[in-house]
Amino acid sequence: MKLHIVGSSPAVPRPGGASSSYLVRSAAAAVLLDFGTGAFAKLQLVLDPSSVDAIVVSHMHADHFFDLVPLRYALKYGSLSPGRLLPIWLPPGGRTSLDALRRAVSPDASEDFFDCVFAVREYDPEVGLEVRDVTLRFAPSRHYIEAYAMRCECDGTAIAYSGDTAPCDSVVQLARSSALFLCEAGLGLGTEDGERGHSSAQEAGDMAARAGASRLLLTHYSAAYPANDLVIAASSAFGGPVASAEDGMDVAI
Repeated sequence: MKLHIVGSSPAVPRPGGASSSYLVRSAAAAVLLDFGTGAFAKLQLVLDPSSVDAIVVSHMHADHFFDLVPLRYALKYGSLSPGRLLPIWLPPGGRTSLDALRRAVSPDASEDFFDCVFAVREYDPEVGLEVRDVTLRFAPSRHYIEAYAMRCECDGTAIAYSGDTAPCDSVVQLARSSALFLCEAGLGLGTEDGERGHSSAQEAGDMAARAGASRLLLTHYSAAYPANDLVIAASSAFGGPVASAEDGMDVAI
C-alpha cells in the first residue's frame, strides 16, 4: 500500500493547506479517508477524482467531509466522467448530516443533489468494508460526536488512522501492530479541559507506543506550533520513527 497526504490540517487549515483527507492506494484500489475543506483541489494534483473507488468518512464534522460539495459539482457539470455513481461511505446517521448540507448549500436543490453522482451509504462499524483488495475495519474514537478510527489492511500490511480522538483504548487496539499509525495531534503541545475530543502530540506518541505501531505520522495539527516541536514531543513517548504529515507527502508502507 501507499499513502498520499491530500490534506493534513484541522478545521482551521494551515496556510496553503487542506483539511483532513488521506488517499490509500493498493495494487487494485484507491480509497479516500475523509474529504475535508480544500481536499478536492489538492486531490486533482495527483489523481483523477472520478477514479477513486470509495470515500470513507470518519465523522460528520465539516473538516472531514465538506469537499463532497465541489466534487459533486465537478462530477455533475465538469469534465469528470466516472460512468458510475462514486461510492461514499458515511458513519451511522451520516446521511442526515449530508441532507442538512444539501439544504444549506443549495436551498432549491432536489433530494437527489448528491445521489445523482454518489452512491451514498452508511457503514456498519461492527462489520467493516471491502473495497477491492483493501479491507477496512473501524473502532469508535473519543470525540465530541460519534466518530470512528479506521484501519486499512492489504496483503498483511495495515495503516491505522485515528480520525479525531482524545486518547482512547479502542483506537489503540485498532492500531495494534500497524505498519503506520496516522494519528491526530490537534492539541499540538497544548491541553484540553472538560470534555475531551483531541490529542496532543505527546498523547499521540503514547497511543502509538501502546499500540506497538511501527511508525507514527502526526496529522490534523494547526499552525500554532512548529511541526518539528510536535515530532519531538511525540518522540518522548514513542521510540519508533515519527514524522509530521504535510500535504502532498507520499508514504510507502
